[in-house]
Amino acid sequence: MPLPGEFSLIARHFRRLAGPGSLDLSDDAAVFDPPPGCQLVAAADAVVAGVHFLPDDPPETIGAKLLRVNLSDLAAMGAAPLGYLLTVALPHGTPDGWIAAFASGLAADGERFGVHALGGDTVSTPGPATFSLTILGTVAPGAALRRGGARPGDRVWVSGTLGDGALGLRVLRNELAPDAAGHLARRYRLPEPRLTLGAALAGVARAAMDVSDGLLQDLGHLCRASGCGAVVEAASVPLSDAARAAIGADPALLSLALTGGDDYELLFAAPSERSEEVLTRAAAAGTAVTPIGVFVEGAAEVVARGADGAPLPAQQGGWTHF
Repeated sequence: MPLPGEFSLIARHFRRLAGPGSLDLSDDAAVFDPPPGCQLVAAADAVVAGVHFLPDDPPETIGAKLLRVNLSDLAAMGAAPLGYLLTVALPHGTPDGWIAAFASGLAADGERFGVHALGGDTVSTPGPATFSLTILGTVAPGAALRRGGARPGDRVWVSGTLGDGALGLRVLRNELAPDAAGHLARRYRLPEPRLTLGAALAGVARAAMDVSDGLLQDLGHLCRASGCGAVVEAASVPLSDAARAAIGADPALLSLALTGGDDYELLFAAPSERSEEVLTRAAAAGTAVTPIGVFVEGAAEVVARGADGAPLPAQQGGWTHF
């Protein structure tokens, strides 16, 4: 007897994503034993066509981005990936080849990052394509990085470079000329989860999260959770060569490095006296980090200062869904 449509689709495209504990995606739930001596970490993110990716983005990059933004949440907790649950909501008539390419992006990154599907759901929708992934990870007991914990005097650090994702979106919308290497568009479509760095920061970072909705907005979340404020030196915010060139041609684009989001870099607090240790651990993790400011006593507010030390005009807030 042939399989019903939904189960046939799962067999064709998603069974290859299955890992240990998934029961080959043939049951209603996964069954697995967590690694001994570890705490479980769980997070979930969804991506929606027209909101988190462009409808004409290559489907393999959409599958990869879905996994990477969830892995970034694990990185911000200092956790290692264990497995994921996937929900796929596809409009009627989605070509089979599109679904195959989407699954291929997930499969390739699953192999790269050592994480596989445990189960999930497939449904049809009259609305835009929507994908939700629940990621599971592990961390040593009591070692998870949290948003609350920064103290006045701690340095504000970020990994990698900022502004690339937001500039890349403008490139893909034909609102900005592309850079020759395609760096900006690639950074929007394929963020790099900083898993190795997140694990390396355990015991030295006091608070952490990833930059998904904009540096100033996300730093505000850290401040509110920690009960302090922060001052950011705009000139210290790290930029890629491609971003620097775009901003050089249009200085107004600098605000995207402060508010744009979509970079999925780590934002964290660490004691100023341990700065050399932060740099050493980051170098061992193969990821550049940059101090961009300091946490201060007072209200949970973020101030960005220009090269002259004067506060910059209030920046537009980062991304919000509501």
